[in-house]
Amino acid sequence: MTTIDENTKTSPDHPGEQKTKLKRVMGPGLLLLFIVGDVLGTGIYALTGKVAGEVGGIVWLPFLVAFVLAAVTACSYLELVTKYPKAAGAALYTHKAFGIHFITFIVAFAVMSSGVTSASTASRAFAENFAESFGIGDGAFGITLIGVAFISLVAAINVRGVGESVKANVVFTCIELTGLLIIILIGAAALAGGQGDFSRAYDFSQTDENGIFWPVIAATTLAFFAMVGFEDSVNMAEEAKNPVRIFPKVLLGGLLITGIIYLLVSVTAIALVPADELSEGATPLLKVVEAGAPWFPLSIFGVITMCAVANSALINMLMASRLLYGMSQERVLPKILGKLLPKRQTPYVAILFTTTLAVALITIVGAVPELGGTTALLLLMVFAVVNVAVLVLRKDRVDHEHFKSPAFLPYIGAVSCAFFVGPWTGRDPSQYLIAGILLGIGVILWAGTVWLMRRHGEKVASGDMSSLKT
Repeated sequence: MTTIDENTKTSPDHPGEQKTKLKRVMGPGLLLLFIVGDVLGTGIYALTGKVAGEVGGIVWLPFLVAFVLAAVTACSYLELVTKYPKAAGAALYTHKAFGIHFITFIVAFAVMSSGVTSASTASRAFAENFAESFGIGDGAFGITLIGVAFISLVAAINVRGVGESVKANVVFTCIELTGLLIIILIGAAALAGGQGDFSRAYDFSQTDENGIFWPVIAATTLAFFAMVGFEDSVNMAEEAKNPVRIFPKVLLGGLLITGIIYLLVSVTAIALVPADELSEGATPLLKVVEAGAPWFPLSIFGVITMCAVANSALINMLMASRLLYGMSQERVLPKILGKLLPKRQTPYVAILFTTTLAVALITIVGAVPELGGTTALLLLMVFAVVNVAVLVLRKDRVDHEHFKSPAFLPYIGAVSCAFFVGPWTGRDPSQYLIAGILLGIGVILWAGTVWLMRRHGEKVASGDMSSLKT
């Protein structure tokens, strides 16, 4: 007879919804805004120009490829989050599938690191846009200082509580969505007025002797950063209301909304600004506004851009801290990372740890493309593992209905994610270096965690994770 942990009992009203110490504050509307707000943001606002620099006019194609790749993997996440609706996300799925503490730890650390590198990317982009829009904090030191101050503010909001964080996400999501709609409307007005050259968006000609395939692959490694974020939502499963029922429609709907917006924005951007100009600098969409609507106050759009990247930072730091909390509850990380602020019920130790790591990345690495590319690299590694985990866990039955991914999709997801990790994609070598250093820190922490837990008589999570099975 299997022992049922008190915190894993299911609700009689909502099968599969487990008891949790966290507050369930997210209904379908808030969850949709969380997903849309996380996917929209830094990627499209900061990296559109870099994608254009790789493929020229067909800047929309890498975003389309990235969307398809994300949608395939999203189906695997949906099967697992509706099957095991707990906060630990990919790390939990890995542990259930393979039962090896080291692999679980590294996956958990990789996901956490991707959240921190993504938030660091957003913080750096925020600082650059702040300096560009207001002429304050110019220079490397000033931008770094603004970025550090900003990530500290994000930490304060996170400590305040998930309710406050989600409310801030709602506001930021509406603002960043408004900014992208402004770009789309500017494009529509330009098309109606005969302005711009929309034929550039369908120019497949390439001077590259290797043809179009490899430039698109290289650009997709950048564009994929713009599509990540959907996976963060599974780490909020214990703070969502009836996650088994709402996740499939909300997650797939959110991805579809963001995919359409990205295609429209990228086509508009290249129609109004040539690829060589769009690829210069750190604020490509500001150039689009300036070209299509020179009368529009650039400072206002600069604020919109800052809100967009601020939202990415907020959500990713929220995810990273909740992941550490979830894994501490499963004895894969030390108990101290699961400590909650008594009144706020927020994991303050996990927030402090992730914020410290983000400050280090902002200070030492800095550059947006390198941090964004590292985020995508780490997540592609994790996505490959998650797609395999789906296949392994199909023999594990649960006592409630859940989403089932089409049988062939996890195979496609695993192979495609593994392909985009490789050096043949044209990925900047610095991304492998940053990811390697982060994972190296993870290995050291793993060894230290095992030693500390054994020294204090704590049991390291076993392979079968029986405490999670109902």
